[in-house]
Amino acid sequence: MTSNRLADASRAALADGGLLASEIESFRARPAQQDLSAAIADAFDTRGTLLAEAGTGTGKTFAYLVPALLSGKKTIISTGTRALQDQLYHRDLPRVRNALGVGHTSALLKGRANYLCHYRMRQAQGEPRFSSREQVAQFQRIVAWSGRTRMGDLAELADLPEDSPLHALVTSTAENCLGTECPFYSECFVVSARQRAQAADVVVVNHHLLLADLALKQEGFGEILPGAEAFVIDEAHQLPELAAQFFGESLSARPLVELSRDALLECRQVTGALATVQGPASDLEHRVRQLRSAMDELPVRGTRRRAHEVPAVEIAFDALDDALAAMQDALRPLSASSPGFDSCLARANEFRERLSRWRNEADHDTVDVETTDDVEADDEGEPKKRRNDGSVLWYELTARGFRLSRTPLDVAAPLAQHRARTQAAWVFTSATLAVGGRFEHFSIKLGLWQPQTMLAPSPFDWNTQALCYVPKNLPEPASRDYTNAIVDAVRPVLEASGGRAFLLFASHRALREAAELLKDGPWPLFVQGEAPRSVLLERFRASGNGVLLGAASFREGVDVAGDALSVVVIDKLPFAAPDDPVFEARLDAIRRNGGNPFRDEQLPQAVIALKQGVGRLIRTETDRGVLVLCDPRLVTKQYGSVFFNSLPPFPKTRSVGHVQAFFGTDDATTPQPSLLGTA
Repeated sequence: MTSNRLADASRAALADGGLLASEIESFRARPAQQDLSAAIADAFDTRGTLLAEAGTGTGKTFAYLVPALLSGKKTIISTGTRALQDQLYHRDLPRVRNALGVGHTSALLKGRANYLCHYRMRQAQGEPRFSSREQVAQFQRIVAWSGRTRMGDLAELADLPEDSPLHALVTSTAENCLGTECPFYSECFVVSARQRAQAADVVVVNHHLLLADLALKQEGFGEILPGAEAFVIDEAHQLPELAAQFFGESLSARPLVELSRDALLECRQVTGALATVQGPASDLEHRVRQLRSAMDELPVRGTRRRAHEVPAVEIAFDALDDALAAMQDALRPLSASSPGFDSCLARANEFRERLSRWRNEADHDTVDVETTDDVEADDEGEPKKRRNDGSVLWYELTARGFRLSRTPLDVAAPLAQHRARTQAAWVFTSATLAVGGRFEHFSIKLGLWQPQTMLAPSPFDWNTQALCYVPKNLPEPASRDYTNAIVDAVRPVLEASGGRAFLLFASHRALREAAELLKDGPWPLFVQGEAPRSVLLERFRASGNGVLLGAASFREGVDVAGDALSVVVIDKLPFAAPDDPVFEARLDAIRRNGGNPFRDEQLPQAVIALKQGVGRLIRTETDRGVLVLCDPRLVTKQYGSVFFNSLPPFPKTRSVGHVQAFFGTDDATTPQPSLLGTA
């Protein structure tokens, strides 16, 4: 189809009485959706680049599926999470395809960690790695399921928890996969999934897999991107941060421990190998635990330079390097005896190189460094520093582990390079891409040069469906009694709404303080950390009048439509935490290049994060609710207008009486909400 014909056909399919309206019972035609679909169709036809913010309720999924299917082009659609992938592939895509009457093939492709690995499962059989009878029973169910599944997707096992340790035992990673040397290669679910994706017209992936493919990180066997003529990136606001992970590298405790244990498992295949491997393997696992223990006196997150300041940590790093070297020596003569040992040796080599790079690369702000291909010692006996490519070196601690990371500060150049290589159409869409109606912040991060842009407004009637309340007389967010003041300000709102609220906090400390203050309230209280997120949400919906307290992870990917959620409270403007080494290094780089860190990075990022949280409130045309923004800086600082100008057009008030009238708990005539400046 030509551009005009494809755009016209897309509009027609989404119009009142069009194909989707006649075939999909719940479908509602929206003018903004038709405009968005036509713009996407134009990008498809011209192989252009489109940035499109689609307000909540626009129906962006149908808006991009229609031209993708009508165009006949091989299209890759990338979503933010596996849950969205499943919804798109199993629900939305079949409905649109059937309505349009097209016969295009489609495929769902996830990362290898989602697929059963026959080899890893066989290795785990008979191993005393299970910590409970429940785990033994779950493993037996996996073995039974493995004989009847066609796709090998662990999501088929509804009773297997997402955080089950069994996942690591029965799936492969890019490091431990044996590839074509695997005795089960012909039955491999990852290979089969890739083959289906390469042959399909429409492929649904997630951002992790898309970026792994772009970065050539060997997530599977061969790429899926060659031949794709169009890419649709949904939930595109997540892409810059995820890209920084994929264009960097990391080394964490878990793969090191898995290397040790996998090497011991391989000893069952080779007579006499245990005597050679057991000592180095046990020592490697011990040195990993020793390093984590030595890092206890460090902050939870910090720079490589900060870690090097602690002598005990440096000693532990040396010991870990020695343990990896001993592992290499033990595995080298065994590598020819089995594919498993060969894989273990390759992993030991790679992990030692990553450790060396992390310890010996120059800091991102170092101007003059020596360039050398190898880590050699200088005349003083110190390793020479490798030239840094503009990355920050940092670590992060978990309860029992650690991660050493190298993260590039700027992913625009590699993303632009990989995008140009595809010579395809690219559509980036999300409900939160623009800051004050402009797209520069996002387009710069992705290396986009003069893309087409579009703001597709939400179809909701904000004047009648919603109200924004900014309480008066709250102290500054840094005040010691700030959380107490917020709870006092929010209580009348909760009384007016009868609960039915999300309270979203910038820190877990504030969340815990608020939970303590609200624990004796008349509403069921659900607190992040007390149960998995999915369980909390299910209980919240079922309660009918609950109050849920959450942190940053509840700002996006949470959909509670209807009366169960009628209030969203945000305690502070979501400026990034100051203890994030990558963020701090990014600000330093902006400053050194003559930019303004607050204007160019901190403010836009906070605006997009706030928009995500606000988006939880109104999900359908029949929802009604109140947004409570507690941070007084919204009205005392000049930049407050940037936040308000980026949000939907809520009526705004500073009077709790207006909130009470909104919920019908005030006998007085409902007042017209006043402007913030005059309330």
